Amino acid sequence: MPLSKKPIPRWSVPSAFERVAGILIVWAVLAITLFAGPARAEQRIALIIGNAAYSAIPSLDNSANDANDMALTLTELGFRVTLGIDRSREEMLDLIAGFGAEARTADVALFYYAGHAFQVSDSNYLIPTDFNPVNLEQAAADSIMLDVALNALAEAPGLKIVMLDACRDNRNQIPGVRDGLARVGSAADFLIVYATQPGAVASDGKGRNGTFTGALLHHIRTPSQDISEMMIAVRKEVIAQSGGLQIPWESSSLTRRFFFDDGPPTANSDTMLYQAAVRSWDKSLMNLYLQRYPEGVHAGDILAMLTEGKTANTQLRSIGPDEESGEQLWQLAQRNRLRPLFESYLNTYASGPHADEARRILAEMPPDADQDPARRCELQANHPRDGTETTPGVPFELLARNSVAAIRDCEEAVRLNPGQARYLALLARAYAASGLRDKAVPLFEQAADQGDLRAMVSLALIVETGDGAEKDPAKAQALFEKAAAAGSPDAAINVAIPLLDENRSAADHKRGIALMQQASQSGAAIATFNLGLLARDGKFGTPADARALFERAAREGEPRAYREAAYLLAEGHGVAKSGLEASKYLLLGVASDDGSLLQELTAPGQSWPKDTLVEMQRRLGRVGLYSKGFDGLPGPALKQALEKWRNGGFNASALGS
Repeated sequence: MPLSKKPIPRWSVPSAFERVAGILIVWAVLAITLFAGPARAEQRIALIIGNAAYSAIPSLDNSANDANDMALTLTELGFRVTLGIDRSREEMLDLIAGFGAEARTADVALFYYAGHAFQVSDSNYLIPTDFNPVNLEQAAADSIMLDVALNALAEAPGLKIVMLDACRDNRNQIPGVRDGLARVGSAADFLIVYATQPGAVASDGKGRNGTFTGALLHHIRTPSQDISEMMIAVRKEVIAQSGGLQIPWESSSLTRRFFFDDGPPTANSDTMLYQAAVRSWDKSLMNLYLQRYPEGVHAGDILAMLTEGKTANTQLRSIGPDEESGEQLWQLAQRNRLRPLFESYLNTYASGPHADEARRILAEMPPDADQDPARRCELQANHPRDGTETTPGVPFELLARNSVAAIRDCEEAVRLNPGQARYLALLARAYAASGLRDKAVPLFEQAADQGDLRAMVSLALIVETGDGAEKDPAKAQALFEKAAAAGSPDAAINVAIPLLDENRSAADHKRGIALMQQASQSGAAIATFNLGLLARDGKFGTPADARALFERAAREGEPRAYREAAYLLAEGHGVAKSGLEASKYLLLGVASDDGSLLQELTAPGQSWPKDTLVEMQRRLGRVGLYSKGFDGLPGPALKQALEKWRNGGFNASALGS
């Protein structure tokens, strides 16, 4: 199977305010450790505590929601969950003691806490609802040391996971405390996850969930994703949502991989939303797709359906509501946490197994009309590279058309949130889209000075090109370096590109490669995909590493990676040859890309191995899309089946072994 002739894409938009540098392939070797994980643990337990209604310090908007949603999610992922909402000190101690006793026989034990917390002398304290501080000594006595929970978890013989969405700002409430939480060490097989970096403050969030827990809920259900990879995705989303001011942190001593969902891989949210919209022919879901993925691979199909109706595609899969479709829609709603998805589930499955939970979530989720200016600003001005499941990125052209409303809401967001640089950066982008660059540049500078990563990159691109400000390459380089050091994958790529030029020194190449790896580890799917191509060709790690890299890139949103993973398996290139496994990735690629793989598979003279096509036909036959003989021939019957699969017929049961 020849290497795809498609060039590595460049990220480009209309002006220097939007441009992001492309990826430069480098023929070099990095050491990457990729290893397989064990089967799912037999006994999973979790203690979830969410404190929101405090008696003597400010209440929190989302801690109870965070705890309830985590409890539901973990229950569905096989955990036996104990949930405590708004607990006193005595009640929290009782819950922790009981949890410690239960942990003695657990394969996986997880403790999650959302609420107020503080640190004193590098010790962390969780705050119960009956907390009433008079002085620092009393504050410590009235709270619970995190060590109490850690000691209870230590009883577990298997994996021990701690998640703390508990770094709210308590400086004005508790005399003498320090910001955030302190980083603590741990014994073997512990993973301690913080909502933000040590000593920093986490956001309670603008919607139903806190910023950290919201991101966690978006990614915890991704099949075949281990916990370290999940944390990369969570960190990327939180950084984007906060402009880099909140960076989730973890301390790990795990000795094996762990998967919250160890099921087979499935399509990403982009593709699943398209499938749900086509199956239900729900125009609200179609419009939601365009809002969430304005530049998505299925956007053209959706626009055609909205304008031409069902005649837009004669291969649309027309199916009525069934159990499989209901479960897919529910999983999509749970991952994306978007109101229209829960509403669509209830409209179609009013008596379904998740209907009561959908009604509860909707009752607690503020309608779009009730969103505050900060949320409206985010929805109207967010950069596409910072798009998340709940806050899509807005292309520059679309923002330009709606810049008046975006400027109005972002100006109000800045006024109401004077300490948050993110809204300054969003207002600057809105001004830039409207053509008011003389107003945009000072705001980008102010936001960059306050630590906003997107503002740093945008400002660097402006002064690099002189598009809107005086050209200053040295200043641009300094901004890129600063943003890269603070965790921006886009900045890391921009710094790496010139270092990887063939005329640069070996030392420059080494640093450039490290920066590209940093971008990959920060969740940049295109960087991971490129590393997979290099590994496939023996230029990075080994060919055996390529499969894991392609699988990860696909989960991160690069659909071409499915085709490359299938190629490795179909040809036995660096991995054991398996037409059965290759066919799974081909079907995922057909459902997820822009239609290129479908055309390749059904074109005259295509060269995919016959045994791989036979297995693909069998998978399609399993879900009623293919009924001809399993001959491995790319004829009209296979083309029709693949078109139906791509356009509404996706069924995860076809992907099982």
